[in-house]
Amino acid sequence: MRRAVCPGSFDPVTNGHVDVIRRAAALYDELVVAVLVNPGKAGLFDVDERMALLREAVVDLPNVVVDSFSGLLVDYCTANDLPVVVKGLRAVGDFEYELQMAQMNRELAGVETLFVPTAPQVGHLSSSLVKQIARFGGDVSSLVPKAVNDRLVARAGEASA
Repeated sequence: MRRAVCPGSFDPVTNGHVDVIRRAAALYDELVVAVLVNPGKAGLFDVDERMALLREAVVDLPNVVVDSFSGLLVDYCTANDLPVVVKGLRAVGDFEYELQMAQMNRELAGVETLFVPTAPQVGHLSSSLVKQIARFGGDVSSLVPKAVNDRLVARAGEASA
């Protein structure tokens, strides 16, 4: 069985993430979408919320499993028999950083990395930008899955109450 992992913080998941996940899911028998748990960083959504939103966003992809991990990605890969990491690339700057990480992951654990360039229509998206737009009341409904948009609107309402 061909398996891979697509890691990230997904805070929140965007249509760019979903694009990469869909395309990677078409290449592998099983794709694990792994949410990074970073105890030193408070996210907009907690890990359980991010996982739930991801599951809703990929509900139509039966070969996608959503999980979470903390620590080194290569340790997670080794423990779960995941020989390939799938990473989306938006820009040249992404490539430089991700190439360094890919080389280190291969050196540490023999884990390979597959780079998937984002589709042009979603290449500008980032979770940080989406959160910033939402915080200021902007419409992000075309940038994120519906469940994420609904949750962002609700979260903004909680913050202003």
